[in-house]
Amino acid sequence: MYNYFNCCVSWDSKDVGSGLIPMIDNSLNITRRTFLKYVNREDLASLEQGLGYDTHYKKGLTMASDWSVSYYRSKLHNKTVYYFRQSAIEYVFTH
Repeated sequence: MYNYFNCCVSWDSKDVGSGLIPMIDNSLNITRRTFLKYVNREDLASLEQGLGYDTHYKKGLTMASDWSVSYYRSKLHNKTVYYFRQSAIEYVFTH
């Protein structure tokens, strides 16, 4: 299971050029379904709630229905990671 690690806004500035940018440049688009197979659902639910999504599927916008969210698989320092991008911010999950 991949747990939430960090978002690009809080990234260590010393690792942007050698970690974050190559991770983004070499990523592959994946489906939400594939993303959900690998990430910690509790971590994801906490992020969704913090981003203002309706996590109880009542009347608000859900992350699953937000057309502006995209999902990726990549490598960060030669380790597989999964991440989603929302509002041009990457939220990274690692082992």
